Amino acid sequence: MTSKLERRIKIKYRVRNKISGTAERPRMSVFRSNKQIYVQIINDLTGTTLVSASSLGMKACPKKEQAAKVGELAAKKALEAGITSVVFDRNGYLYHGRVKEVADAARNGGLKF
Repeated sequence: MTSKLERRIKIKYRVRNKISGTAERPRMSVFRSNKQIYVQIINDLTGTTLVSASSLGMKACPKKEQAAKVGELAAKKALEAGITSVVFDRNGYLYHGRVKEVADAARNGGLKF
């Protein structure tokens, strides 16, 4: 029997074998901890982070609302950096809850994926 973390890492590697970020379509990676949520937009060809956003320093609110605010912030920063289209990397997490909130908010903020 595998633990939750081992299962997530297996899924993560399986997904990462299929997707990669380029200069035209960088990868939008989501990481969630128990308290915070982080988003990075990464160009995998050069290995650089182009844009990042997190819930650190935000005022306390429900986690789903916090995730939506981070998604909007990431979309706003990406558009300012000239990024309009990304590849979404859920990082081994299931696509529901906070991860889905980030994706929906980023779409509403103007990113295409």
